[in-house]
Amino acid sequence: MKKFINKPEDLTKELLKGLELAFQDKIEIRNGNIVVNKNMDKEDRVHIVTLGGTGHEPALVGFVGDGMFDISVAGNIFEAPGPEPCFEALKMAAGIKGALFVVLNQACDMITGEMAMSMAKDAGLNVVRITTQEDISSAPREDGDNRRGLVGCIPLAKIAGGAAMSGMNLGSVHDLAQRFADNMATIAVAVRGATHPANGMELSSFGDDDMEIGMGQHGEGGGGRMKLKSAEETAAIMADALVADLALKAGEKVLVVVDGSGSTTLMEQLIVYKNCVEFLKTKGIEVVARMVGEVLTVQETAGFQLCIARMDEEMLRFWQAPCSTPYYTVK
Repeated sequence: MKKFINKPEDLTKELLKGLELAFQDKIEIRNGNIVVNKNMDKEDRVHIVTLGGTGHEPALVGFVGDGMFDISVAGNIFEAPGPEPCFEALKMAAGIKGALFVVLNQACDMITGEMAMSMAKDAGLNVVRITTQEDISSAPREDGDNRRGLVGCIPLAKIAGGAAMSGMNLGSVHDLAQRFADNMATIAVAVRGATHPANGMELSSFGDDDMEIGMGQHGEGGGGRMKLKSAEETAAIMADALVADLALKAGEKVLVVVDGSGSTTLMEQLIVYKNCVEFLKTKGIEVVARMVGEVLTVQETAGFQLCIARMDEEMLRFWQAPCSTPYYTVK
């Protein structure tokens, strides 16, 4: 393992401090691990809160700001932060208009989210939760509760954040976000695993000519181990599975996210995106929104996540709305 770090036990504290120093015009750190939009307290509107372990940068803390998440509660590397700071974040965010609490369907995140929601309910806070669970490799669509949450939480935050900034009430923001969540699907592929930056533990291993379609973001197996294929072949396999899962038809419009997992070059990501757009065009499906780059990573994993979501006019309008965060800005 070769990483530019100091003390392993200080990883999360130091990366959050670095984030705050680098983007002090947009965010601030409260209570050690609560990353807050600097403008949140000035805006009388619905606010959006999330939680998650560090080690996946820029997600989730890098998308805090106007028009996306208002708060991200950071845990240690690949660990949920615990319910108490999440409850504190919900108290900060709820106000009069309420808060939308976005939780990825990962085991520890879900347990933490449920406990924080119970505490929020006991305190009388106006909070509703939405769970993102779009990984098609982990369970069939009819068993959605067992699907892992992957990169789809980021475009969901962009659309919900745009709606919140417009003044939409909490119930309507939740309904829009849920509609988007119900119409997105993600699958991942990896060709090389990562090491845990605190202890050097190998998360997954591959042969020289292997890849795995369906791998989870912490090295969980996806059952799709095969010999390495070209970008065109890989994009076709993955996009075809997502189209089938969403039952997309000719004439529909979609968002496409190609999310580099950590050490996949931008060159490769752009080639994959091109191949995906061309594949969808053969199906009569139009790509009307896109995000290509490192969004939710897993340290130095080589691979990418492909997310496709059915879009309607309301979703597209809020996708295109202005936002300003450390790692994503729309003017």
